[in-house]
Amino acid sequence: MGSLSLLQNLHEGLAGRAQVKSVFGEPVTAGEKTIIPVARITYGFGAGAGTGGVGEQSAKGEGGGGGGGVRANPVGIFVVSPQETRFVSVHDRKKTIGTLLAGAALGVLFRRRGLFRR
Repeated sequence: MGSLSLLQNLHEGLAGRAQVKSVFGEPVTAGEKTIIPVARITYGFGAGAGTGGVGEQSAKGEGGGGGGGVRANPVGIFVVSPQETRFVSVHDRKKTIGTLLAGAALGVLFRRRGLFRR
């Protein structure tokens, strides 16, 4: 199988799974409220192929390979009620702010030590 057909097969397999159901989970009803989970889906795939080689011993060489994967990260939930519909994020703002502050502190430290120059 050539590298182009391998990539096409991987793409078709993953694209067949790229559906709205992958992002929005099954709704759950509790009383008058309906909860709809939401996720961020990331697909990735790659392939490689080779023929021949260096030297007489590898003149008949062939090769190939490929793979793919999918990753789902929770983003939040939609809460639907007769009064309102709202989105509740699962994003942790304290963690993000802490990471940004730590990065800024490291940037200042590296700059003082001469590791970053303009």
